[in-house]
Amino acid sequence: MPKVPAPPDEERRGFFLAAFVYVFWGITPIYWRLLNSIPAPDVIVQRVFWSAVFIALVTMVRGHFVRAFRLVRERRTLGILVATGLLISFNWGIYIYCVESGQLVEASLGYYMTPLVSFALGFVFFGERLSRLRWIALGLATAALAYQISVLGHFPWISPGLAISFGLYGYFRKRAQIPAMDGLLVETSMLLPFAVAFMIYRASLGETPLLGHGLTTNLILIGTGPLTAIPLAMFAAGAKRVSMATLGFLQYLTPSITLLLAVFAFGEAFSRADMVAFGCVWAALAIVALEGRGSRLFARFSGPKP
Repeated sequence: MPKVPAPPDEERRGFFLAAFVYVFWGITPIYWRLLNSIPAPDVIVQRVFWSAVFIALVTMVRGHFVRAFRLVRERRTLGILVATGLLISFNWGIYIYCVESGQLVEASLGYYMTPLVSFALGFVFFGERLSRLRWIALGLATAALAYQISVLGHFPWISPGLAISFGLYGYFRKRAQIPAMDGLLVETSMLLPFAVAFMIYRASLGETPLLGHGLTTNLILIGTGPLTAIPLAMFAAGAKRVSMATLGFLQYLTPSITLLLAVFAFGEAFSRADMVAFGCVWAALAIVALEGRGSRLFARFSGPKP
């Protein structure tokens, strides 16, 4: 059954919600850089902990707590959420590492590559057919990776790591058809025991992993909970009101803003190798973006066949 378009006012609201979230995600490196003095594993663990606490509180206030945990009774759904929990924590870990190590240019490239990785994942895991133009686009993305390998002399794991982990996360969550906040509650709850175990281990070494970094830093760490959950809820609300084509256009706001921040605000280098890699990926994305429009334009002017 085709999706009924949202009323104009609702569509406009959805557009601004989604655009705001993508812009917000683009500037979040500013927030994460405030935690540069803390090792990345500690930041990831605290993000999991405070996200789980915040989402649990919000879920209880909304009265959805029981509904959310009914998900774990379904073996297939539970398996998907275990996988997505691991994938999103891996993605968070790489991203925070990029911020702390000054490699946001690579992170930006990874999120540009995500739609192309999604095409490949759809072909491999779900048997989706790819047009000739999409094969060309995937070839350009592969060429970008191969060029980076030849220049760097080692496998550039950050960009494909971010793209593959987020691409897989999106596909599996889409297959599960789980409300965004309910799924995130289960995911973070399953990760919570590992986070607590890590903090207990750090405490056994005489350190204070939780609320032991001074008032300002502690507040910033606690803020990682709402920083994770609120934009996700806003995105879910916006995505329901706009078309997939609109979302596909808006999603490039995040890596574009991150790239600008990395180069002009944080002083990261944008080398010739980066230019070639980004050029290949941007060309691939342009091919994909123009593919549908070209087909519609051809159909409009060719008219019905006799």
